[in-house]
Amino acid sequence: MYACLHAAGNPALLVECARHFSPRIEETSSDTVLFDVRGLGALIGNAHEIAHAIENRAGFPVDIAVAADPDAAILAARGIRGITVIAPGCEAATLAGLPLNLLPGSSETADLLDAWGIRTLGELAALPPLGVAARLGPEGTYLQHLAHGRAGRQLRPIEAPLVFEEELELDDPVELLEPLSFLLARLLNDLCARLTSRTLATDEIRLILTLENAPAHRCVLRLPVPISDPKTLLKLLQLELSARSPGAPVLKLRIELNPVKPRIQQHGLFIARSPEPAKLEITLSRLCNLLGAENVGTPELLDTHRPDSFRMARFSAATYKNDVSPCPFEVLTLRRYRPPQIAQVRILDEAPAHITTAILKSKVVVCAGPWRSSGDWWKHDPWDHSEWDIAVTGGALYRISEDLRRGCWFLEGNYD
Repeated sequence: MYACLHAAGNPALLVECARHFSPRIEETSSDTVLFDVRGLGALIGNAHEIAHAIENRAGFPVDIAVAADPDAAILAARGIRGITVIAPGCEAATLAGLPLNLLPGSSETADLLDAWGIRTLGELAALPPLGVAARLGPEGTYLQHLAHGRAGRQLRPIEAPLVFEEELELDDPVELLEPLSFLLARLLNDLCARLTSRTLATDEIRLILTLENAPAHRCVLRLPVPISDPKTLLKLLQLELSARSPGAPVLKLRIELNPVKPRIQQHGLFIARSPEPAKLEITLSRLCNLLGAENVGTPELLDTHRPDSFRMARFSAATYKNDVSPCPFEVLTLRRYRPPQIAQVRILDEAPAHITTAILKSKVVVCAGPWRSSGDWWKHDPWDHSEWDIAVTGGALYRISEDLRRGCWFLEGNYD
């Protein structure tokens, strides 16, 4: 048995009223809500008593229909004012006088039925089924079943958003990381068990610590791949709290996980094509704690002509590739010194003739250049460089540059 509420206005009020009677609710349109009321007979009474209880709960004018078929309840609620209770087997008779425009369907079918002189659901239900199927196809057959009140479809209930949150309020403040980790492990085990039961994982962890006499400590970990292993998540949180300590005793813990579909990865027959995501993430977190987050990642070139301009982007297994095809021809590789070595260069005939640095002191045998580049004159750190490639005694190749704004020479790197 199904009940349908129809009223113009705020659909949230209709859903709220329906939730008082059933967890299985379908919002068919902005002004119509359908829900399952089977099993309420022992609590409320017969169908009429259930309909009146729904009306009293609504608290505002609403059209209510109760029927054994969900589509029959929808049509009755949208076409008949007040309360309508349709007994099983009486659907066609109750719906017979309703106008045809209550039915869904294409405009072509509606025009054709209007040309035939069909104006009500009863007139459509009285047509020969074989003739309707031959002239209107599957759509006509479906509309005729609706007119009879026996479409027999299943309810499409609203799915509540999945929330994976756990919090724990402590009796005594916790100051050390070890007991705090024990509490975090307890919450993560419960959350990951719920994720696994729904075949989900998480790509973001949000930890909120309520502190004693201090603002709340928040940390967000965004994972490159979905993970559902509580031990891995706990280790990541431990590394984060070790790097950024709350700084005050903890009174309350709250963990929120963002649910996502787990990643399905096809491995090779004998070896994995990429690092294990969980182990890789832990390793990267440890490196960030040791070296700083700005020094760990994947180099990414910046959209500029400034020499050696790059930034460190976050490394993830999703972007890791080990199948890069080799270059078809030999090229020289410049290994840059960071920072560049300060150099003293003697110029002869407008070209470098001798170079002296902390690691190199030699005569320049052959040189090529200069190559000028400049830019960012509108910023506080513009550049104006002149670069040379030089070969020194012994055959080694180097790249040197002159900062024309400061008049300084630098040894940029050597060629392999």
